[in-house]
Amino acid sequence: MTYCLGISTREGLVFVSDSRTNAGVDHINTYSKMHVFKHEHRFLVLLASGNLATTQGVVAHVERDLREHSHISLNTVSTLDEAAEYIGGISVSEQNKHANKRLEKDFRPEASFILGGQLKQDPPGLIHVYPEGNFVHASSSTPYLQVGEVKYGKPILDRIVEDETTLSSAVMCGLVSMDSTMRSSAVVGPPIEYLVYLKDSYASAIHRSLDEDNEYLLMLRRMWSENLREAFKALPDAPGLDLLQGQSIAEILKL
Repeated sequence: MTYCLGISTREGLVFVSDSRTNAGVDHINTYSKMHVFKHEHRFLVLLASGNLATTQGVVAHVERDLREHSHISLNTVSTLDEAAEYIGGISVSEQNKHANKRLEKDFRPEASFILGGQLKQDPPGLIHVYPEGNFVHASSSTPYLQVGEVKYGKPILDRIVEDETTLSSAVMCGLVSMDSTMRSSAVVGPPIEYLVYLKDSYASAIHRSLDEDNEYLLMLRRMWSENLREAFKALPDAPGLDLLQGQSIAEILKL
């Protein structure tokens, strides 16, 4: 399992991903889930989640098509939709290679992807490519996309991210979302990668990897936890709780 996140704002795009591929008592692997493809006036980022054999097969296929100058590749597609169709088709093909293993216990060849970036003069965009090969776009009402272990990091995204969010705020929000997920799920872990893309730049403005002991990541985790506790303490009591003050159990039960 993994957790990958893409955020779309008016200024550009933010991508965040973990690197854990397998978590257990004695065995943890790491593998980058963020893949960058750039060529002339096109810049694309692919975040991968799901079966590692499938995701590695998809990335290898994409890289081979680029290397061999295939008729259809990320360098020849005209739109982000065409790129998503291309990725979806390769993903389905890679999953079908494992069709004979589908009956094995706990074996799942499925993979999901977030594809984002900008091609030529089209505006930047984000697309979620599903295991079946179909896809959906991020929108102004839902300006972020998640794949993998999505539930733990979603609340802050719903409260903070909007079209007008600055890229710096989007990065912080994405990292807090990732930290919240790591705190609640052992199958998501560092190193944490994040990439910032500025609209019409066709290059990454920032691409960093943060290890588990990274000073900024540790500070962010500590400050977020402390501020959450302070915000919780500042909340008013629920109606009726004042009746419990100074009362014995017997008195409370009579209320």
